[in-house]
Amino acid sequence: MTVIGFIGLGVMGAPMAANLVQAGFDVTGFNRSPAKVQRLVEAGGRGASSAAAAAEGADVVVTMLPDSPDVEAVLLGDGGVLERLAPGTIVVDMSTIRPDVARSLAAAGDARGVRVLDAPVSGGEQGAVDATLSIMVGGDASTFEAAKPVLDALGRTVVHVGPPGAGQTVKAANQLIVAGTLQLVAEALVFLSAHGVDRERAVEVLAGGLAGSAVLDRKAPAMLARNFQPGFRVDLHHKDLGIVTAAARDAGVAIPAGSLAATLIGALRAQGHGDLDHAGLLLQVEQLSGRTPAD
Repeated sequence: MTVIGFIGLGVMGAPMAANLVQAGFDVTGFNRSPAKVQRLVEAGGRGASSAAAAAEGADVVVTMLPDSPDVEAVLLGDGGVLERLAPGTIVVDMSTIRPDVARSLAAAGDARGVRVLDAPVSGGEQGAVDATLSIMVGGDASTFEAAKPVLDALGRTVVHVGPPGAGQTVKAANQLIVAGTLQLVAEALVFLSAHGVDRERAVEVLAGGLAGSAVLDRKAPAMLARNFQPGFRVDLHHKDLGIVTAAARDAGVAIPAGSLAATLIGALRAQGHGDLDHAGLLLQVEQLSGRTPAD
C-alpha cells in the first residue's frame, strides 16, 4: 500500500485526502486547524501534529496550500519537509503557485534526491469532492508515471504537460480563461435581465451553443440563485491573477483582456467581497450598471 502524507486539508485538500483514503491509500494528514485533521481521521485516515510528521515515512507527499510562500515554508523552511524525506520520495505540490517557484522547488528536490512534481488542479470544490478534477502536471515524465495512480484517484483528466513549472503555467492560463469567462457570464446575465428575458431559459440555450462552457454550466446557476458561498474565493482568484500577470510580463506577452479581468477581480476584493465565490463578479456588474436584484 502506498503511504501518502497530505499537507493542507482546506476546502480542496480535505475532500482530496478523503478520496485517497477511499481509493485504498494509507493517508496521514496535517493541517494547522486540528478540527480538519480530525475529519480526515473520521474518514479513515490518520492525523499528524506537524507537516514533517505527516511526511515521515511517506512514499508520496502531497501539498495543497494557499500560496507560494506557504509551500516554500513547508518544503524549504527551517525543519522543512524536503530535508527529511528519503531519496526517491515523490513530492506532488497541488497548490497554485508561481511557475518560477515550482521550478526552484524541483531543483531543490533534485539536490536532495527527492522527485518533485507541480500538479495544480481545476474543478473547484465540487470537482475535489467528486474526484473529477483536471490535473496539469509539470516535472519528470517517469516521476509522473510513478505518481499517476495517486493522481488518478483525484481527477478525471490527468495530463503531463511538460518540465518543472509547466503545470503551474498551464494553471495560470486556466485561471486567465476562467476569470474572463466569469466576467462575461456576469455581464450577459445583467444584460438579459435589463431586457426582461427569462434568464434561466436563456442560459439553457446558450449552454447548447458556442457560448457553452463549464464556467457557464457551473456558475450561471449560482449567479441566478445569488449563491455566493465560496467554492473558489475571490481572494484566491485575485492571487492567481497576480501570478498570471507577473508571468505574462516576464515573458513579454500582452494580456489586455486578462489585465482587465484582474483589475475587476481586484476591485471586487477591495469592496470587501474577498470571501465570496468568484461568481460574485455579478454583484460588481450590477453595481456598475446601477441595477439591483429586483430590476
